[in-house]
Amino acid sequence: MRIKDGYIVKKLGTGYVAVAVGDAAKEFNGVIRLNPAGEFLWRSIAEGADTREKLTAAMLERYEDLERARAEKDLTEFLDTVAFCLEE
Repeated sequence: MRIKDGYIVKKLGTGYVAVAVGDAAKEFNGVIRLNPAGEFLWRSIAEGADTREKLTAAMLERYEDLERARAEKDLTEFLDTVAFCLEE
């Protein structure tokens, strides 16, 4: 998976938002608020973590107290939220 062209993340105050720019803004004209974990996952995908397993491993490495089942659940929720920004 990868983030489609035209979607970027910007810091806004103490949080982050994903926005569409250029041609992508014709499909999506809004913002997605990301908590720190969401921003971490977005950045991980942008940097090449292109499978659920790689993303889960990154989460478990970053958040030492996180259990695998919770990481997988949180990852699924994140991917469902940003699915329209992703492509295989």
